[in-house]
Amino acid sequence: MQTDNKIQKWTVLNEQNVSPSPWFPLLKHTVKLANGSIIDDYYYSPLGDVAQVLAVTKNNEVVLVKQYKHALGEILIELPGGMQQKNKTIIESALNELEEETGIRATADQLISLGKIANNPTKLNQVTYGFILFDAEFNSAQKLDATEDIQVLTKPAPEVLKMALNGEIWVTDSLNFILKAALTYPDVFGLTER
Repeated sequence: MQTDNKIQKWTVLNEQNVSPSPWFPLLKHTVKLANGSIIDDYYYSPLGDVAQVLAVTKNNEVVLVKQYKHALGEILIELPGGMQQKNKTIIESALNELEEETGIRATADQLISLGKIANNPTKLNQVTYGFILFDAEFNSAQKLDATEDIQVLTKPAPEVLKMALNGEIWVTDSLNFILKAALTYPDVFGLTER
């Protein structure tokens, strides 16, 4: 049953940084709820935003990255991307991450937005922005971070969609942007007759 009551934001009464690490911020809030209740131990992490690029080559292949992710202890297949870099826009970060991880250099006017998603907005202040890039070319070199060991894969777009549907690709943001791209550009993913 729908009511006319408006949902209200919480009021932050106090904020304390309780993180033991500069790499994983953790804040403790004291908040006042709309009903007047006070919660003095609401924890969340302002991790920062992320950019991902679904790059499609001239041969209609999607560029993927395969790498180890320590928190899950798994080797995963994802779209290239990473955290928004300091003093850079989300688009600049998307372009930098794409080049660093895959060796594909592109320009801002080549990126088309696929929108944004939030993973676990209850405990994380992090938005992932997705972009699609057509006619991607391997025109640069990988520039991996010290902790990165990345294998670049190229797969036909229809096969990538199957990988997303059958669970081979299961990281939330990559899965979301592959499915959204398939719905937005069905001909690329073999969903319409050519």
